[in-house]
Amino acid sequence: AVVWEYCGFKKEDAAQCQVLCKTCLANVAFSRSNTTNLIQHLKSKQQFIAKDMMPLSTVTKPGFTTLINTLDKWYSMLSRIYFSQVAILELHKKCKQRVAEELKTKEFFAATSDMWSSRTAESYQSLTVHFITEDFDLKAHCLQTAYFPDDHTEENIAAGLREGLASWDLHKEKLVCITTYNAANMVKAAQLNEWTRLQCFGHRLHLAIENAIKDDRVSSSVSRAIGLCKKLVQHFSHSLKKKAAITEAQRELKLPEHTLITECPTGWGTKEKMIASVLEQAKAISHVLSGDRYARSLIPTWQDIEVLESCQKALHSLLEFTDALSGEEYVSISYLKPVVHLLATSVLAEDAEDTDLTSSIKTKVLAYLNDKYSGPYTQELLDAVSFMDPRFFSADNIPAIKTRLKTEMQESARCTYNQEKRSHTETIQKPQSAQTSGEKAKKSLGSLFKTSVASSALPVQLEDVVEAELNSYLLTPVIDGEDDPLAWWKVHKINFPKLCKIARKYLCVPATSSPSEHLFSTGGNIVTCTRLSLKPAKVDMLVFLAKNL
Repeated sequence: AVVWEYCGFKKEDAAQCQVLCKTCLANVAFSRSNTTNLIQHLKSKQQFIAKDMMPLSTVTKPGFTTLINTLDKWYSMLSRIYFSQVAILELHKKCKQRVAEELKTKEFFAATSDMWSSRTAESYQSLTVHFITEDFDLKAHCLQTAYFPDDHTEENIAAGLREGLASWDLHKEKLVCITTYNAANMVKAAQLNEWTRLQCFGHRLHLAIENAIKDDRVSSSVSRAIGLCKKLVQHFSHSLKKKAAITEAQRELKLPEHTLITECPTGWGTKEKMIASVLEQAKAISHVLSGDRYARSLIPTWQDIEVLESCQKALHSLLEFTDALSGEEYVSISYLKPVVHLLATSVLAEDAEDTDLTSSIKTKVLAYLNDKYSGPYTQELLDAVSFMDPRFFSADNIPAIKTRLKTEMQESARCTYNQEKRSHTETIQKPQSAQTSGEKAKKSLGSLFKTSVASSALPVQLEDVVEAELNSYLLTPVIDGEDDPLAWWKVHKINFPKLCKIARKYLCVPATSSPSEHLFSTGGNIVTCTRLSLKPAKVDMLVFLAKNL
């Protein structure tokens, strides 16, 4: 086994009773029946550091060394330098090779990207890829969290994205779509690279809400009410006395003991959460502040409460859509078109009981989303995706979708056929080393029946086969909205051998840029206040390991 390259026995141990780790010189428990414990010994230490985003200094901490000694008193802890200069580098190399091998065979993939600044004000560019395997498992990999010292111009961002794909030998022809947030430089970068781009739904919905609230017709009253919410959160967050007082008031009034939530300008849905928390604790807030003559002015008036309730009624349901579409482990893009339709017909539809403010916010949010998702390229992408999801395909625009997909299926089939033909030709032309120069190869009985009919028949019948497959798919019943479309395709791919490839192509696209946002959360857990000296290359390596191990 390979493990014996790293483990062995002392020279004086003729009976081979005690295994010695050549890397750390520690004694390792060993059963002669298998080497599992030896393999785990080699892997466990560096994976613990990398996967759990622990600082390398962990191995020198007294508590950790005591824990290890309790588990195995014979184990000698490796040095911090070993983990930094040897173990993590080897683990990164192996993990990168595994990811590269997995990506090499993929016909199509989607991507997400974002920009981020660490605690040390160093800028990074993230890049993730997403694809669906032959068995219809949705997978994602972090490719890079690359140091980006240049100005965030569209040219520099576009070049950084091209370099990111090139470093993994990924070709843009296989890129179905890249999902990014909606800053002008990201939009133009995708245009410069001539990549299909999908706007992040979470960021777009966030902008729609901000746009509706800043409207001139509602700006003054809403701005005052939201500004008051921010002051209240700040007031109760910076005083231990006030925190204790509002907790006591919550118990007395039998309210949930929740803290007030602050708004983060870049956080999707945090404004709605702040408004909801203030409304929930309005009685407790009034109870505490009524006895404080200096803070009494912060008590929300009935007009403020009315404005906040109107805002909450218009916005409270939208947060659920953002959360649902931000997942990485399931198909999300096919929800986009049904969600926009549901917002128009139900969630943001006018209600007779709505106040003027609620009605105005709903109308503005809906108009903004309809405008941003009405582009022809976006509609073509969403139509194709919805068609490939057996939960949502309908009779809308079917002829145009069929024409587009028919072309793609034929191109994919021809490409596959040509590859198989080249592979078959190479196999036939390969010299048979087993035969001597004087020997004549004997023909098998089966070879006498081989003809070239199959090779000439495929192109002729391809259009009819594709048409029949699409028509058969349209006759299948729509599945329940809670069912997994990938599980459906896994079962039915044998019935739709050409269409299933197109399903793998489109259903892998994320609806939001959350995967890249999650990379920065991981980066924030790595570049902590006690690890500010980490070099950008090491940050990239540690984020890669934390997400891909």
